[in-house]
Amino acid sequence: MKEIVLKGIPAASGIAYGPAFILDKGEFIVPKRIISSLEVDSEIARFEEAVNNAKKEILALKAKINQNMRPGHAQIFDAHLLVLEDALLLDQVTGAIRETELSAEYVFSSVIKKFVEAFTKIPDEYLRERATDVNDISKRVLKYLMDESKLHDLDSLQDDLIIVAHDLSPSDAVSLYNKKIKGFLTDIGGRTSHTAIIAKSLGVPAVVGLKDATLQINNQDDVVIDGKKGLVIINPGVETKELYIKEQHKITISLKKLDDLKDLPAETLDGKKISLMANLELSEEISTVRKYGGEGVGLYRTEFLYMNRLDLPSEEEQYKAYRNVAEAVAPFAVTIRTLDLGGDKFISSVQIPKDMSPFLGCRAVRFCLERPDIFQIQLRAILRASVHGRVSMMYPMISGLAELRRANAILEQVKHSLRSENIPFDEKIKVGIMIEVPAAVMTAEDLARETDFFSIGTNDLIQYTLAVDRVNEKTAHLYEPAHPGVLKMIQKTIDAAHNEGIPVAICGEVASDPLLAFLLLGMGIDEFSMPAALMLSVKKMIRCIKFQDAQRIAYEALQLTTGQEVEEFIDLQLHALMEGYKAGG
Repeated sequence: MKEIVLKGIPAASGIAYGPAFILDKGEFIVPKRIISSLEVDSEIARFEEAVNNAKKEILALKAKINQNMRPGHAQIFDAHLLVLEDALLLDQVTGAIRETELSAEYVFSSVIKKFVEAFTKIPDEYLRERATDVNDISKRVLKYLMDESKLHDLDSLQDDLIIVAHDLSPSDAVSLYNKKIKGFLTDIGGRTSHTAIIAKSLGVPAVVGLKDATLQINNQDDVVIDGKKGLVIINPGVETKELYIKEQHKITISLKKLDDLKDLPAETLDGKKISLMANLELSEEISTVRKYGGEGVGLYRTEFLYMNRLDLPSEEEQYKAYRNVAEAVAPFAVTIRTLDLGGDKFISSVQIPKDMSPFLGCRAVRFCLERPDIFQIQLRAILRASVHGRVSMMYPMISGLAELRRANAILEQVKHSLRSENIPFDEKIKVGIMIEVPAAVMTAEDLARETDFFSIGTNDLIQYTLAVDRVNEKTAHLYEPAHPGVLKMIQKTIDAAHNEGIPVAICGEVASDPLLAFLLLGMGIDEFSMPAALMLSVKKMIRCIKFQDAQRIAYEALQLTTGQEVEEFIDLQLHALMEGYKAGG
């Protein structure tokens, strides 16, 4: 077969080779088929059997998730079972089969579409979103009626595969951990889209923004991913395979050499020690923090406790999750970020009006301040867990002192409540904020006086500074981490923090790029937090350079006028440094 090369946006470096798996979320095409009156009873029986098979499939999937992950992850399927047991739906289908003498799949498809339309017209946001559940159920039943297997569930993946999808939502992440996945390809998305974050957490390559990969790649096609160059080769020839197998072998050897650094400190040649922490999304990832020599968790994203379920997580469930992480990483620290919903992350159990510009809407701390009932439950859980390890917490997307003070006022109410109930918590728990919007940078001096630490979220800070949607492949070329405007924002934040004697961390995707991490180190960042699988490459860079050289080069880089100039300058200077050190200079 002819070799086809696609070019996309490099999202996670590395090389992978294997069969493609198309994550098909499209609709079934159901032909209109007339049956005879003698076939009516057997057609109804076939429909009932398909419903029962779909029930068994959902129950088996629910049991599997309950066994391998937290029980809350499987609760989303309760709604699916309720749909399959809805007497109104079942009676309408069987009645229509008798009346119209049409096939079970055609009648079922027609009836279910009416149900979906009815749900989408309901004013209540929560009920309106149930249309998604009904759609999912329809595909499961139609799969059995039509003897097809076009419905692909992430939860049922078993083989080593390369996932090809139009897009992967944050909620898909819950189903992707602990799967045998070699890499990701998506039609849309940018360098910091959630597909990229998932891939880096799993340590696999990813290419996004491919536009029509799902149309050009077929199931089981042989595919090569070059995550560094953003290339995808479909049906690679013998020479291409051999070339990439050799490259993959080189990468494997290089990664094995990095293992020797796991237990060594992240310390420069002239004695500057840097904290290297891990970003964490699910408790299932904790083992990787230790595996790659992480010194704790610098960013624990808690919104994943809220996804793929019909209800909100209780205080007790959250407390157990936070305690589990705190105890697992002890004696190292964990920084828990309060709920950061909105943007590209939504949950169906909370009625949030859809924003025309979700990244600019009611998200993160804004949502928490709008819903103090939800916020207070999370704060109670975090505070209770704080006695079981070195726990800190931080608020996302703070834009000024007013928001910080409102959040802290709620925190103080929660502390008072716990004291009155004689429930212990760390009275000296450190509370920080994420610097993600230009307004926070411009008021950083004031914010630094009323908080314990800063953590710079570069994914959003770059997005808001450059007015570039970070998950939009059409503007990906404008997303410049080394843009002078962005660097000056970061430097201003660092200076404000240090002037008030508080530390500043960086937890965006920029932290995991050794080249940019070198620049940030020279600018004065105290702590780096990143996907665990990428920590060793950054540690290697830190251990190979002198801090005083990084400071000098960073100062010179900040005088440049374009992002491209900065990246080229840093690359050239870092290589020159390495050669100089080898020569004894």
